[in-house]
Amino acid sequence: MKPDKLTMTLLYDHYGELLTGKQQSCFDLYYNQDFSLSEIAEAEGISRQGVHDAVTRAEHTLLEMERVTGCLENARRLRLALDTVSRCAGELSALPDANTKALAGQILAAIAPLKEE
Repeated sequence: MKPDKLTMTLLYDHYGELLTGKQQSCFDLYYNQDFSLSEIAEAEGISRQGVHDAVTRAEHTLLEMERVTGCLENARRLRLALDTVSRCAGELSALPDANTKALAGQILAAIAPLKEE
C-alpha cells in the first residue's frame, strides 16, 4: 500500500537530499505543488512515463531510507514521549509539596529545548 501524501512529504523533508536533482524536482512538483504527471512532464521537458519513473524511484528511495534508519519514526516516538513527560510534570507541579513542584519545574525546563525542535 502506498503511503499517504503527508508521510511522503515528511520523508522528503528528512531524506530528500539523497535523491537526484530530477527526482527532487519531480517529487516536489508532484507532492508539494500538486502538479499532475502531465504538467510535470511539460515543465521538465520529459515524458509522462519519465516523470512517473522518477517519482516512483524517489518514493522507493525515501521509504527504504526510513526502513533502514527509522529517523522519522524515532522522531515521532520522541515527540510522544516528550508530550507524556510534559503532561506528567505539569500534573506534578500542581501538587502542594514544594520539592515536587521544584522537581517538576526542572523537568519541564530540561525538556523545553527538545520540544522546540
